[in-house]
Amino acid sequence: MSQDFEPEATRRDTGDAESSRASRGWWDGNADEYQTEHGAFLGDDRFVWGPEGLDEADAALLGPAGSLKGLDVLEIGAGAAQCSRWLAAQGARPVAMDLSHRQLQHALRIGGDVPLVEADAGVLPFRDGSFDLACSAYGAVPFVADPVKVFREVRRVLRPGGRWVFSVTHPIRWAFPDEPGPEGLSVAASYFDRTPYVEQDEEGRAVYVEHHRTIGDRVRDVVAGGFRLVDLVEPEWPAWNSQEWGGWSPLRGNLIPGTAIFVCERSEIEAS
Repeated sequence: MSQDFEPEATRRDTGDAESSRASRGWWDGNADEYQTEHGAFLGDDRFVWGPEGLDEADAALLGPAGSLKGLDVLEIGAGAAQCSRWLAAQGARPVAMDLSHRQLQHALRIGGDVPLVEADAGVLPFRDGSFDLACSAYGAVPFVADPVKVFREVRRVLRPGGRWVFSVTHPIRWAFPDEPGPEGLSVAASYFDRTPYVEQDEEGRAVYVEHHRTIGDRVRDVVAGGFRLVDLVEPEWPAWNSQEWGGWSPLRGNLIPGTAIFVCERSEIEAS
């Protein structure tokens, strides 16, 4: 990290404003390292749903082959816009949005004609009904205190029947240490403890935040956000993938899921 101190890891409550501020600062400070470490795996124009390496070209969670042509697509938490470039290659009209200015600078470095927007997922700067489809590969959702607020914003900018597909760390992982080796295979915490994970500076200010929701919480959030759940995908670890990425590894991936992908469609009955 860019700070000279080692942040203190803790579990404590944190709200929208603090979570957003921490995420912006962390990703601005760590975007270079992230892209250097993971850029080759992500590619410049692939759509990878998570560390397992599930590729949208194979999974077709956004729609069947050929169905994306001509669609307006919003990618939330786009990072360096790798997924959006893939969408553009399929004939879609993507917009890549991210909270981090530095991440979007990497998108400019890689290049392409995808429009880039710097904004918070909780307040989307788009008109109602601007998009046919919205997606997010580990972007925004794990880091926000109020996911329902984000989902309602996504619903607002989608057209009737629009699909919203997002991936997050599989909730079961919160019960295990975030370690790729054998030490990450024993339950160490309660799955039902929703207290956010926070790294904070010497003044107690959050510099990194992740929020835990159980599978049931996520389903209820999807419904409360005005969507219906079409599918829930838990990618298996493929034999070809030998990399370790944080707490993800072949050892753990062959035993417990690491990613959950929620495939949702805009409900025409708006949640109260």
